[in-house]
Amino acid sequence: MTNSTETQSIATNRRQLLAGSLALTAGLMNLSRPALAQSTTPATPKRIVFIVSNPAKSPTNGMDIGFWLPELAHPWWAFNQKGYQMTIASPKGGVVMHDKISDPDGGRFANPADLISLGFKTAKPTREAIENTKPLSEIKVEDFDAVFVIGGLAPPVTFTNDEALHKLFAAFYDAGKLSVAICHGSLVLLKARLANGKLLAEGKSWTGYSNLEEDVVDKAMNVKFQPYRIEDEAMKIPGTKYVQGAPYKPFAVTDGRLITGQQGSSGMLTAEHVIRALG
Repeated sequence: MTNSTETQSIATNRRQLLAGSLALTAGLMNLSRPALAQSTTPATPKRIVFIVSNPAKSPTNGMDIGFWLPELAHPWWAFNQKGYQMTIASPKGGVVMHDKISDPDGGRFANPADLISLGFKTAKPTREAIENTKPLSEIKVEDFDAVFVIGGLAPPVTFTNDEALHKLFAAFYDAGKLSVAICHGSLVLLKARLANGKLLAEGKSWTGYSNLEEDVVDKAMNVKFQPYRIEDEAMKIPGTKYVQGAPYKPFAVTDGRLITGQQGSSGMLTAEHVIRALG
């Protein structure tokens, strides 16, 4: 099991992020351009399926909620640089939406200098991908090397009782592939069971959105926003080890074939863990 925080590699990531962001927003980085694929794509490219939430309404204040934009945009950019093939799916398929507060264009919890997320939401290939997500029922474990569950404000509403999602996440692990989750996406570990009946989280070290971070959101929203907290529920799982870094700082954990990131600041770092694990 390895933990990662802001280290020398993060400084490198930030330089790469800025360079990639400028290219993306300038229209120089076409995610489907053959020339890019020729320069970065291995003979047998790795295949990643992202799972994002379908749109929902917050049960506490009625706001429209969805997935967290940087948690999808940053890993997508990192994987694209390696020539990976990527698919975006959602439980129901179809059009999905990001949380407005995660949008660099005025979102209260977003970084206005996040050019990668700005480029992701406007570039034609990625815009089309989030407007046409595949339904979870069409996703087969044998077609991918890793599943990557994205967080946001909606997953506690839409993912908590989604048995098909829990089974798919565990099936990737059972098949010797990577099961990856970030932020509220890691709530799947509260219920995902392996073929032997055990919770995948038993005996594993993992992370997800922390109580300290939930406190910040609750204060900003002036309401207890989520129906439950991942950290509290994780403490109830026998033998599991929920770990966390500083609030809103990059933090990711690899424990065997399970990889988790703490929150939206951890997307690039979580992707780094995936790239290392896939070799």
